[in-house]
Amino acid sequence: MKSIIETDRLILREFIPSDYEAVYEFNSNQEVIQYTGDDKVNSFDEAKDLIKNVWLSDYQKYGYGRYAAIYKPENKIIGFAGLKYIPSIDLTDLGFRFLPQYWNQGLATEIARAILNYGFESLQLHQIIAFAEQENVGSCRVLEKTGMKQYKIGDFEGDGVPYVWYKAENNS
Repeated sequence: MKSIIETDRLILREFIPSDYEAVYEFNSNQEVIQYTGDDKVNSFDEAKDLIKNVWLSDYQKYGYGRYAAIYKPENKIIGFAGLKYIPSIDLTDLGFRFLPQYWNQGLATEIARAILNYGFESLQLHQIIAFAEQENVGSCRVLEKTGMKQYKIGDFEGDGVPYVWYKAENNS
């Protein structure tokens, strides 16, 4: 399978149906999903549905989405990273999610910078946003390290959760 983005330590590629065990591993981990607002994936069947009905669907509809993040030294899917178009707010969101043993190694910052470049250069997006719960200090720090600028604190679609919202503009 062709990679979409490659950095020194990570490869992003489209998810495929056989990735369900890895998707289950990171999306059933309470630490991983703690600040996401997403429900825990409780079975391999739920992981298969997520791949088919969300990620593969997004690739077809929008031409991009969340991608399998493969840690090169181990050739292992450790989570996801990528862009997601959110029709309800007509914006494209940068997101990432990794297993805890890969936190605090600079991987999220490394891939988030590459995703911004990809979004602006390859996809010709004009703006990319990201949002993280205020309590999710690690993700907020990553977004700031990429050069994204905080522009508001507010909930998402009335969920009542205070998120820090960031944006980056395409300057080319």
